[in-house]
Amino acid sequence: MTHRDKETKYYRAKERVDNLKKFYTSLLSYVLFIAFLAGVNYWLDQWNYPWFLWAAFGWGIGLVFQAVKVFGYNPILGKDWETRKMNELMKEDEEQEKWR
Repeated sequence: MTHRDKETKYYRAKERVDNLKKFYTSLLSYVLFIAFLAGVNYWLDQWNYPWFLWAAFGWGIGLVFQAVKVFGYNPILGKDWETRKMNELMKEDEEQEKWR
């Protein structure tokens, strides 16, 4: 393994750790803030109208998209789809270059 390969792997791992850290920070903020809003909602009207759920739902959607990005879960295209597709397209380009 060359020095460049090790360096590339290091930067990829560092980027992934940074993304995980941001996600967990966002998750903690979500839990604390929604709990605070639920407390305020209960204090004001004993949950006659649970309006804090609107904030939980809206912010939760964003959190789900962030989790999908961080953990690489893509139920539609599958794992490593992008890499496989890039390799396929590069192979097609190489074959076309042969005929020119």
